[in-house]
Amino acid sequence: MRLNVNVVVNGRSHALEVGAHETLSDVLRERLGLTGCKVACDQSVCGACTILVDGDPVSACSTFMFKVDDSKITTVEGLAAGGVLTRVQEAFLQDGAFQCGFCTSGMILLVTALLARDPNPDDATVQQWLSSNICRCTGYNSILAAVRRASAGLRTEAAA
Repeated sequence: MRLNVNVVVNGRSHALEVGAHETLSDVLRERLGLTGCKVACDQSVCGACTILVDGDPVSACSTFMFKVDDSKITTVEGLAAGGVLTRVQEAFLQDGAFQCGFCTSGMILLVTALLARDPNPDDATVQQWLSSNICRCTGYNSILAAVRRASAGLRTEAAA
């Protein structure tokens, strides 16, 4: 069974014919060449495949493509406008909030969604949000520092 799906990915419209079994991660990676969406567990457990659908974090590995028809999708490749990194991306770099980098794109998108909802989250809220993404390398301290840095930067921008 083939289905027609219309999506906007990183600001570009796509009209796609997809199979009922195709996942969002399959289409992003294999058809659109957006490999920032990593697939590790393939069961919505690790968070490496986290992307944003209409601003909400979603596990792309277990979301069928037909479910996101008429949606706006943001991948890590779509965050930096004109090569200018977002506050979250800058903070991850400044605080070294990555080691191997496999989980980084999912973490950055998750934190982007969190800070869009709550620009000043407390550590407990950040930890709750991050619990859906597994990092085997950093120990999370640098990730928490990056979230604090990005949050402070966004608040400063908003106050200016």
